[in-house]
Amino acid sequence: MPHNSAHDATAEPTHVERKLPPEIPDDRLDPDAVKVVRRLRRAGFTAYLVGGCVRDLLLGMRPKDFDVATSAHPNEVKATFRNSRLIGRRFRLAHVFFRGGKIIEVSTFRKSPLDELADLPQDLLIRHDNVFGNAEEDARRRDFTINALFYDVDEGRVVDHVGGKTDLAQRLVHTIGDPDVRMREDPVRILRAIRFAAKCGLRIEPDTLAAMRTHVAEIPRCAPPRVLEEVLKLLRSGASRRSLELMRDVGALRVLLPPVAEHLERRGPAEAERHLRALDALDAHVRVGEIPSDAVLLATLLAPLPRGKGPRGPIPRPGRRPEPALQAPAAGEAVAETPEPAEESDELDEELSEISRELDEGGDGDPAHAPLPEGALRADETHDERLEPTVPAALAVGSAPLEPWSLPQDVVAPEIVLAEMVRTARLPRRIAERARLVLAAQPLLSGERKKRRFSPQAFARQSIFPEALAVFELSVAAAGRGADQLQKWQSVFAGQDFSQLEPEPDHRRPSRSPSASPGQPRRRRRGGRSRSHRPSPKSRT
Repeated sequence: MPHNSAHDATAEPTHVERKLPPEIPDDRLDPDAVKVVRRLRRAGFTAYLVGGCVRDLLLGMRPKDFDVATSAHPNEVKATFRNSRLIGRRFRLAHVFFRGGKIIEVSTFRKSPLDELADLPQDLLIRHDNVFGNAEEDARRRDFTINALFYDVDEGRVVDHVGGKTDLAQRLVHTIGDPDVRMREDPVRILRAIRFAAKCGLRIEPDTLAAMRTHVAEIPRCAPPRVLEEVLKLLRSGASRRSLELMRDVGALRVLLPPVAEHLERRGPAEAERHLRALDALDAHVRVGEIPSDAVLLATLLAPLPRGKGPRGPIPRPGRRPEPALQAPAAGEAVAETPEPAEESDELDEELSEISRELDEGGDGDPAHAPLPEGALRADETHDERLEPTVPAALAVGSAPLEPWSLPQDVVAPEIVLAEMVRTARLPRRIAERARLVLAAQPLLSGERKKRRFSPQAFARQSIFPEALAVFELSVAAAGRGADQLQKWQSVFAGQDFSQLEPEPDHRRPSRSPSASPGQPRRRRRGGRSRSHRPSPKSRT
């Protein structure tokens, strides 16, 4: 039980006199995370820094965030911190808030629910993970040894129950316990192992790698939103190229994104290398602190897929199944990689205005390595609901069943992949729609698609323009051509003088109606034909 002085916010933290220098220098620790640990200890609980922050600090990396593990139950954490709230319906965690939007996540020590069973079941997939335990039990229930390290901030030492320090010294990703059991318990661990190996420059231990390859086909059994979030984490990790290479190596790309895997295999090493170079350029931005939006990540991932055979119009809402025309072609059927029709009439024209004239020369520097436009950076979106470590939502009590992660097995257009992600992986439709428009804008940016009228200002003012320009920049870096065109668009986006880019007046256009005010834009009919020229019903027959 906590002491009566647990909630004395003015009490000074107690420090343990150290005999040896700390294993992690104090100035590399987050001061707010240290405050949380010491406040819990003053309240009579055990508390440590835990997980990825300890791993990254020991590797000499800068942690993305700091987490705390404690013997306090979630409600006790909430009672200790007035600036906190509980999240999660089944896996209860506490978020402690600090100025500037910083969050320190506090979890309660847990143990594996399988530890309570005398005989392991045939199906090891974890369906609940809310059995409280002690610090050692919490370490042993975690996935990999390098993620199960605790740090005692007062004693300045790493608490290692599973041999994680040894694996870090050998630069290995190694499961805790039997790799086959760990992958069957939660196949999403396959993607996590890929991310840790790629991000931290580690090797995957041979038995762990063999188990990943054996059980990779079980990933779709997990909750699709969790799978999607792990895929996005791979892309924004700063090591997306290495992640994609490992996904191909273990077979995860074929399982999760079969259209992309099939296309890269059909087109051969040259196409695969160009895709990897685009991911290289993406990683360069992430490593300097530019985190692209989810729409940019998805568009970059799906950019190799052929366009021209996809459905027109917005992404269907989640409740709707794709029309038969949107289904994947039959096995072996060739997919023509034709460009978009020059005069297609979808809402892209309405959003992006019309383009017909080339941009002028101009600008200095290397546009392929310019910073991403600010609008292309990822907004601070909370994904608490999608990140809950629950198992397939279809098995959750009281929730509507979800279809398993499922994508067409053959090469299809990006629109079809995005629609299926909305339908089966709970990808927010607005993100899918932005990714679709970003991809549809690429021929406009490259100059492959031209129109009779052109307004670079109107295009640059569209909300999706920064994301479209970011994806175009990555494609320029990958292909090694188009830098001049990119530089022109960057000049437009920078707000330079557009006077020399304005089109010449089109004297063939009809004059404005006398009743229209000078500042009022002239309305255009979407059909492109006046009502007076419509054929009569008799003439149509």
